[in-house]
Amino acid sequence: MEKRIAEITRKTMETNISVKLNLDGSGAAKLDYPIGFMAHMLNAFTRHGLFDMELQATGDLEVDQHHLVEDTGITLGQSFARALGEKRGIHRQGSCLFPMDEALARAVIDISGRSFFVFEGRLSGIPLVSGTASFQTDTIEDFWQAFTSAAGISLHLDILRGRSDHHKIEAMFKAVSLAMRDAVAIERRASDTIPSTKGTLI
Repeated sequence: MEKRIAEITRKTMETNISVKLNLDGSGAAKLDYPIGFMAHMLNAFTRHGLFDMELQATGDLEVDQHHLVEDTGITLGQSFARALGEKRGIHRQGSCLFPMDEALARAVIDISGRSFFVFEGRLSGIPLVSGTASFQTDTIEDFWQAFTSAAGISLHLDILRGRSDHHKIEAMFKAVSLAMRDAVAIERRASDTIPSTKGTLI
């Protein structure tokens, strides 16, 4: 099977992000990311999806975290789209219910070539604080919207219950990761077929 690897660099006046992604990896992450909480989430995403990812990022954090988090979603989504190519042989759909203690996340994905995003995150909007560092939780919806659009997928992402925003967000990342892992997997019975009656997913 041809290696499903992509390298994407996005450089703007606000951010500079490079991603190398292997869809058929072992869950290894090499991250140089200046927002600790997002680095934690991206590591969990990589590990649970069994993707290999190298990511380096800088951004205008003196403004706020929005630009960097959103552009990370764009770059990661573009990496998936490029690595998948014409999407021949993939399962195409994936779903996951992921519990994180009291929080329960649901992610349902269709790698359709068409972008559509539904989000019911039930987040408080209150930043997560650790020592002198904090994370703007309202950027999470922006991240997934950007990821969905750049990857060309449909994503329905919901928190069904939960109290802790940390747990809710982590459950989201793990649920999407496992759903993507299923969706990008190769169906051996149709490994040379594009899973669409139209004959294309682009």
